[in-house]
Amino acid sequence: MKKLKSQLQEEIDAGFLYGKLAEAQEEPTMAQVLAQLGKIEEGHARKLTARFREKEPSFTPPGPSLRARTQWRLSKVFGTGFIMSNLSSMERGMARAAIIQKEKEGEPISGTEHTHLRIIEAVAQQPSTSVSGGLLARFEGRHKSVGGNALRAAVLGANDGLVSNMSLVMGVAGATEAQNAILITGLAGLLAGAISMALGEWLSVQSSRELYLRQIAMEAEELEASPEEEKRELILLYQAKGMDADEAERLAGKVMSDKEIALDTLVREELGIDKEELGGSAWEAAFASFFLFAVGAIIPVLPYLFMQGGPVMYVSLAFSVVGLFAIGAAITLFTGRSIWSSGARQVFFGLAAAAVTYGIGKLIGVSLAG
Repeated sequence: MKKLKSQLQEEIDAGFLYGKLAEAQEEPTMAQVLAQLGKIEEGHARKLTARFREKEPSFTPPGPSLRARTQWRLSKVFGTGFIMSNLSSMERGMARAAIIQKEKEGEPISGTEHTHLRIIEAVAQQPSTSVSGGLLARFEGRHKSVGGNALRAAVLGANDGLVSNMSLVMGVAGATEAQNAILITGLAGLLAGAISMALGEWLSVQSSRELYLRQIAMEAEELEASPEEEKRELILLYQAKGMDADEAERLAGKVMSDKEIALDTLVREELGIDKEELGGSAWEAAFASFFLFAVGAIIPVLPYLFMQGGPVMYVSLAFSVVGLFAIGAAITLFTGRSIWSSGARQVFFGLAAAAVTYGIGKLIGVSLAG
């Protein structure tokens, strides 16, 4: 019964997210695909609800879960990429559950169990003749960025700051009881870590931008020098995605008739680069990394800013535990695990790291005192 309720919740969440994604889509074809997937999931949910009502006539199905609603709210800030990734994971899990259930009941495996998963992951590779090259490229750009990179970076950046600075603060607290020394160390760790993260992110993004610009320049030179060869490559790319030879040649000819469109398409199709983004702004990435690391790193330091005396270390630990649990809960947006188990796991590993550094600090403190 518990497993069925979990399955029902997944179907309801999937229907909700598909519907919301369909509403947000600008391309009619993509909106129609997502809307139809949502209706199918709603149909599955109705069938499961009927099964529950056979045993409990008054059974009322739940609404979309807090996780699904939170994902949709966050998508307005971080984009819908990570929702598509989560839906792929959900469809994979539901397909696996359907196969296991059929095997238990002795029913034949029809091969349709993975249909939704194939639709999500293969629409870009199997376009219909009504899908334009531009739409195909835009969808593939989204597909390649699936995973919620911005949101994932926010969670992991805060986690890095919290775990590293908590471990540093606990290490110094083990070596000395001087609160000023612990506070200065914590603030220095915050600044050093945040600056290091920001510099690393700036270098990463800027290097990617420079590489992309170089690749685009080389593609432009190739297009200018041998347009027919580039056209043949584009035809082959379209054929590899499932188009027949005539349709691939027609679409490639249309694309190559305009040099600007041709370059944009070739850059997307051959290199997988979005000219409008080019990896994003290096400065924005640097400031975001600095801020996110600092948000996590300030948590274990806060009590030392406002408190004095013996209990301050335990208050710092309590603050850190709350922060670790919150980060663990945020990770469930990607993994679909239980909030409690994910939060507890994060707390365990964070405290283990703090315990190690505290023990080392204690040994160093005793050694220096001796």
